[in-house]
Amino acid sequence: MDLFSNLALGFGVAFTGQNLIYAFVGCLLGTLIGVLPGIGPLATIAMLLPATYALPPVAALIMLAGIYYGAQYGGSTTAILVNLPGEASSVVTVIDGYQMARQGRAGPALAAAGLGSFFAGCVGTLILAAFAAPLTELAFKFGPAEYFSLMILGLIGAVVLASGALLKAIAMIILGLLMGMIGTDVNSGVARFSLDIPELTDGIGFIVIAMGVFGYGEIISNLSKHESEREVFTARVTGLMPTREDFRNMIPAVFRGTALGSLLGILPGGGATMAAFAAYTIEKKTRLRAGEVPFGKGNIRGVAAPEAANNAGSQTSFIPLLTLGIPPNAVMALMVGAMTIHNIQPGPQVMTSNPELFWGLIASMWIGNLMLVILNLPLIGIWIKLLTVPYRWLYPSIVLFCAIGVYSTNNNTFDIWMVGIFGVIGYLFIKLGAEPAPLLLGFILGPMMEEYLRRALLLSRGDWSVFITRPLSASLLAAAVALLVIVVMPSVKSKREEAFVED
Repeated sequence: MDLFSNLALGFGVAFTGQNLIYAFVGCLLGTLIGVLPGIGPLATIAMLLPATYALPPVAALIMLAGIYYGAQYGGSTTAILVNLPGEASSVVTVIDGYQMARQGRAGPALAAAGLGSFFAGCVGTLILAAFAAPLTELAFKFGPAEYFSLMILGLIGAVVLASGALLKAIAMIILGLLMGMIGTDVNSGVARFSLDIPELTDGIGFIVIAMGVFGYGEIISNLSKHESEREVFTARVTGLMPTREDFRNMIPAVFRGTALGSLLGILPGGGATMAAFAAYTIEKKTRLRAGEVPFGKGNIRGVAAPEAANNAGSQTSFIPLLTLGIPPNAVMALMVGAMTIHNIQPGPQVMTSNPELFWGLIASMWIGNLMLVILNLPLIGIWIKLLTVPYRWLYPSIVLFCAIGVYSTNNNTFDIWMVGIFGVIGYLFIKLGAEPAPLLLGFILGPMMEEYLRRALLLSRGDWSVFITRPLSASLLAAAVALLVIVVMPSVKSKREEAFVED
């Protein structure tokens, strides 16, 4: 009964004219900036944070939350249409979403991303409202050893992500891990692998690699071919909404992605990103129906499941922020900054000392998710018009917007040169038939794995057995070993090679 009375209080706060306007402005700004390549939720909120100083606390947080999930939604649009993941959680959406767009099915891909995100966002918000306290207890059970074991499981799962040879997938993951080590050592403060280049002491940015490998790499590959052979969108757009068969395929995938995203979103360290990768891995493990398109060739499940997982994860990532005061990712750290600016101490006392803010923010998430669907589904036709732009105009625009997005992150021209270098590397990956998604997962998880490994060994005084004596950590490592054994088994390996025939 308390839940219903609390939600009634929240909707009473969220449905005021002022808060509805700020929710709409947040969703609109988030979507518009999220569509620009290279500018993800983090950069968007960082740029617009000063605009909320003069607002009341509830309105400021509602607007920032709208920007967050609006920018995540917008990131999937560029991933599908122009092969550019604007943020980490859109990396797997690229794999099948871009292939669907090339086949003239950009409309169903965008609709699957939108509807999957809406459903997952609503479920994630419901979980946030109903199970915030118990789920926080679950997050408490994860120590450094458990996080390290979870990430090992994630990396082994990433081998399943890559099409082609297992050796290439493992090589890409190791390359990603090595690239993640570039920068300043967290414990000693000493620059490592920076080649005495001052700009590399902070490491390489995710956006730099994603834009270069996916965006510029694809452009270089296209420009290297004769005009008649270029992979441009010559297919006629066949429809704006998914067919009945599409719905039959994507609905179970959305349910699975939502469940996984809701669970992994509460874990610190990129839960929504891990959820998107894990959801795609699970879909590839799920048997294909008769006549279904293979993964990597434009399967709608490869769009719906990761987008649902990433949105559910972005909603449940508010749980540790609002109940413990612990930001699980960089975006939530900015939200902590916004709360502090407005003299609100994030943590368990927010629920009791400021219930209007806590429940008003939760209610606004439902409203925001509905606004995103109402805003974006009618815009699908407009986004698809991008595909009719001649390639000689489209690719300079992509290059320009990528450069603006990358420059705006650190205001550093060195990053633009780095994107160009990674564009050449991305072109080499295309030539070698290597899938770059595992490289990016290795790059994202590498620094976090190192930090949790060091922390676990520090707490155990250098005793490596801590990873197998703690039950949860041992279970995750056992699952990782089981997955590795299954993948390298001759029968599974042969079936995998049949499923992913190399071009």
